[in-house]
Amino acid sequence: MLPRASNTVFRCLLLATLSVSIAVGANAAGCPDGDAVALSWLDKMSRSLRQASYHGVVTLQRDDHMQVMQVSHLVGDGSTSERLIELTGQGAQVERLSHPANCIHPGDRLLRGEALLPGQSCGIAKHYRFTVAPGGRVAGREVVRIVIEPRDMYRFGYVVDLDKETGILLKTQTVGHGDKTLETMQFANISYSDDPPELSQVDVFHKAQHLHPQSAPAEYPVSRAWALGWLPLGFAATDRSTGTNDRRTYTDGFAVFSVFLEELDVEIRAGEGLVKRGGTTSYTRGMRLDEQPVLVTVIGEVPVNTARMLADSVDWVQ
Repeated sequence: MLPRASNTVFRCLLLATLSVSIAVGANAAGCPDGDAVALSWLDKMSRSLRQASYHGVVTLQRDDHMQVMQVSHLVGDGSTSERLIELTGQGAQVERLSHPANCIHPGDRLLRGEALLPGQSCGIAKHYRFTVAPGGRVAGREVVRIVIEPRDMYRFGYVVDLDKETGILLKTQTVGHGDKTLETMQFANISYSDDPPELSQVDVFHKAQHLHPQSAPAEYPVSRAWALGWLPLGFAATDRSTGTNDRRTYTDGFAVFSVFLEELDVEIRAGEGLVKRGGTTSYTRGMRLDEQPVLVTVIGEVPVNTARMLADSVDWVQ
């Protein structure tokens, strides 16, 4: 089984490099505050990810901890494949093979301006402000910088640098309250080629599965249906949001978080636990739902107060 840290790194990278695509015309027309130039660059990035193969070395900086990874993205025969290998730490390798290029997940659809939620005529621009700022160079490539600011307190901001020629994402920073940089992911070098580099030796291997959002299995089902009574505006479910499966996952197109519910045989002391690592929050809360002891866990790229409010809103479906 892949260590959680490695899984988080791979998910962070995939979200950053594979998920950002926006329907420029719809968003710009419906939102006077939307920056059409910024949205057009993000749209170019989306298109390039289905056209360009690349390989490179990526660094992920979280506080004083840095991870170095070898990344490959291949496009061909109507599908994309990704491979990520940790060059530091445990040396884990993660692969996602033959992902259909026409498979559009909820996060992509939100970023393209589709109305998955009521009142979403502006798409993601309703919850973020986009502006273009001067860019320098990343991995020796000229870049265009896009500043992404949240319109509320329930999500983080981002700064992304796109390859000026190809539109590929070369650097992203997650920005918290007070303009504090929580983590930085960037290419140290990149080459555009269909020939993958020589593989490094690894100790842990994980093959990512492509599951349909509506058929995700319940690994640890609970006895009753449950739901969240509150969500930040703009977040949509990426899997089944009702039923007895133990997990709910949501995205607004940039941020992703999951909520887990575990029924307990013995009540644990009431209280909360918190671990913050870069832009990822892990929040746990022991509580009782109709006299049933449960443990609620929220993990994702959201501020602590958002995670706390999500945990507070968990309840059985009456």
